[in-house]
Amino acid sequence: MLVVSIEDLDRLLALRKEDPSLDKELNDVIEVDQFLKLAEDYGFDVTEADLFSAQQREEGSLPAQELQRRMAGEARRLRHFIQG
Repeated sequence: MLVVSIEDLDRLLALRKEDPSLDKELNDVIEVDQFLKLAEDYGFDVTEADLFSAQQREEGSLPAQELQRRMAGEARRLRHFIQG
């Protein structure tokens, strides 16, 4: 089932190239539950786990330099949070 819904997620994201209203909705910052409802409204079976899997898939394809840049940003936010 996970593979099917990740494929649905991929199809939904590809559909935004053909559907200006979907593209606009996805360009706005939305919460996870809003995104899942939008996917359902378009007839796709997407779960929160699919979103996390897709994020991991994307990060797994990034070059090491980009991953290090992102980690540096996270480390700065964490240090700021810890120092309060």
